[in-house]
Amino acid sequence: MSDDAAVPPAVHAAAGTDAVSATATWPLSPATQHALLQRADTVARRAMAMGRHPFGAVLVAPDGETVLAEQGNIDTVNHAESTLARTAAANYPGAYLAHCTLVSTFEPCAMCAGTIYWSGIGRVLYGASESALLQLTGDHPQNPTLDLPCRSVFGSGQRPVLVTGPVPGSEAAML
Repeated sequence: MSDDAAVPPAVHAAAGTDAVSATATWPLSPATQHALLQRADTVARRAMAMGRHPFGAVLVAPDGETVLAEQGNIDTVNHAESTLARTAAANYPGAYLAHCTLVSTFEPCAMCAGTIYWSGIGRVLYGASESALLQLTGDHPQNPTLDLPCRSVFGSGQRPVLVTGPVPGSEAAML
């Protein structure tokens, strides 16, 4: 697959212009943030209905509105965010992903943050923090939460990943 075939037509622009930055919308408006978090929450609820842990993620194009893909949690090592990031890396060029946003119901864990970083996705929006998740689940053997904020993981890298979260009002609304 060529790089051009992987990028949705909406990001192509006239020669000599930067197609991605011309369509990028960041930071997202509060209304858009909440709408995208609701979409991720719907994905999480679908995962829960299938007997999986209730986490959901969506990948949003540089325009801040077009949902390119969505993923629910699969199991303890195939979280929604890491699975979606791997799928994105296999289907879109890095220069495009650098301007995409991964939206997640909860803050990406250390494993997911690393996968997001290596996939080249440049922006993350999450509803509830990792510490809020720990308070919600407690010392649960199926979810041994790490106390390592995604910003710490991203901050250890050589390329920036912009992070928005937790989004006010989202922590109580997630599931």
